[in-house]
Amino acid sequence: MTIRAGGETFRARWLVACDGGRSAVRKAGGFEFAGTDPEFTGYSVEVELADPDKLQVGRRYTATGMYTYARPGTIAMVEFDGGAFHRTRPVTPEHVQAVLRRVSGTDVTLTELRLATTWTDRAHQATAYRRGRVLLAGDAAHIHSPLGGQGHSLGLGDAMNLGWKLAATIRGDAPAGLLDSYFNERHPVGAQVLDWSRAQVALMRPSRGARALEAIIRDLIGTRDGATYFAGRVWGVSLRYELGSAHPLVGRSAPDFELADGTRLGELLRSGRGFLLDFDGHAPLQALASRWRNRITYVAGNAGERLGLTALLVRPDGFVAWATDADPDLEGVAKAAARWFGEPE
Repeated sequence: MTIRAGGETFRARWLVACDGGRSAVRKAGGFEFAGTDPEFTGYSVEVELADPDKLQVGRRYTATGMYTYARPGTIAMVEFDGGAFHRTRPVTPEHVQAVLRRVSGTDVTLTELRLATTWTDRAHQATAYRRGRVLLAGDAAHIHSPLGGQGHSLGLGDAMNLGWKLAATIRGDAPAGLLDSYFNERHPVGAQVLDWSRAQVALMRPSRGARALEAIIRDLIGTRDGATYFAGRVWGVSLRYELGSAHPLVGRSAPDFELADGTRLGELLRSGRGFLLDFDGHAPLQALASRWRNRITYVAGNAGERLGLTALLVRPDGFVAWATDADPDLEGVAKAAARWFGEPE
């Protein structure tokens, strides 16, 4: 494909759209973008108020929406207007004051608007992440409310998953179907985040039922198991790809740990290679890794007892492709290596 911009011409065999929620590449590529329409317009503003004491500090729900006020003038507010205002006209001081009065139920007066941006809870996702040599990642593939900040981790996860697979495809050593696994793994994650975002919106609705539901959720978050569950979902640490193995680590992000030479696994992954981590010094594993010497690095470790593991095969994106806490099954690790790194040399 050929792209002309800024007086320059660029030619490439592949195009990855990382151009945001209103992606021009996605639209030009004819990708279907399905989802749900917004219920509200959200505002993040920095203001000067003549009478700030009329607002309550913290988060407050009202009959028309919600606002969060932090002194000395940082306000986030949501008005359930069906997203009618977002990007339809300029955000003026007069408009911000009117919305703030409606959602706070006060006659607070705004004297200066320093900064303002709007957003909605529109939640859409591409039904395919690839069309030929065009791929979508990040907000180009999915959009949702910024509440909770999950979009940042979601976009980075797309990039980590796609990057090494596309690189292997371009090099010519990718196994069949490797690039297709990008959609198979990441689309369900995006769909889950969109549903999580919709659930957050349901808790914010100006209704008695939403307040009752929120109270129950707060009680759950107050428990150890509830807090662990919510943290895992919001931060993505509970993510597991379905890779067809019963071992609890396979499909999950590999635990970071220090190797015998003081190097940490996270540092090794910067190389963009796969790693076969051997915690018990099995010579056959080292020999097996040498068959993929340009794609997999064999590393002897000493954290086996602490981790309760014998060996791990880790993909370049840091996810575990194979694991064992018993004597290594050489046939099993060879199959996993071929599945993710192609045929041996």
